[in-house]
Amino acid sequence: MFEFGFIGTGNMATALCEALVKSVSPRNILLSNRTAEKAENLAKKLGCEFGDSKSVAQKCKYIFLGVKPQMLQSLADEIRPYLESRQERFILISMAAGRSTENIAELFGSYPVIRIMPNVACAVGEGVTLCAKNDLVTEVEYGEFLDAMKESGKMDDIPETLIDAASAVSGCGPAFVYEIIESLADGAVACGVPRDKAYLYAAQTLLGSAKLMLETGKSPAVLKDSVCSPGGTTIQGLRKLEEGGLRSALIEAVIASYEKALNI
Repeated sequence: MFEFGFIGTGNMATALCEALVKSVSPRNILLSNRTAEKAENLAKKLGCEFGDSKSVAQKCKYIFLGVKPQMLQSLADEIRPYLESRQERFILISMAAGRSTENIAELFGSYPVIRIMPNVACAVGEGVTLCAKNDLVTEVEYGEFLDAMKESGKMDDIPETLIDAASAVSGCGPAFVYEIIESLADGAVACGVPRDKAYLYAAQTLLGSAKLMLETGKSPAVLKDSVCSPGGTTIQGLRKLEEGGLRSALIEAVIASYEKALNI
């Protein structure tokens, strides 16, 4: 038997697995993927075991359903018989956008389900993973799962009714942030800064600014004002951001991502 199993080893599942092996023995992790070679290569890299979806369904306690939302039905049809034949207790872990724990139970069976929405920064231990569970998951099991995944970054419990809205920030947000980093760097390059330096300065500035906010507990509005000297350079830059509609564009990006999740 294995403690953890992954059905699907795409980018997000791979990031979570890379974090998981820092707190769990790789030999307690079984990987599978539709393209078997992909799971085998990752298993060899991390020291895990590899097999097929049937093996994961039969042998693992925590089963990550690492497939796209539109593939859940076919996966459920494939592994449901193996789940139904099990005697040992197991928990399904879904990371499918827009799919509730109730929906997962409808597809796979009335089993304990933990729903997570991670982001790409889990790969470097600085991710945000939103978590919710159905009533069949015990507090001991939930705590065990959260503890195992702690090396991925912040694991945050949230009411499931808010998980799609929150994921529009934490899950989709990295793409918005990369757009901001690239734009800041482009501005620096336009002013004569070499491209590699511009990327470094823009990325480190976002990293440091976020860390300062988290560690001081100060609101972004207060910290923004602390950078803006009267009549100085920064307030003129902010004036241009307001003129260009940056604030509105980011608000609308989050809302659009949320609305899409509701219609998957």
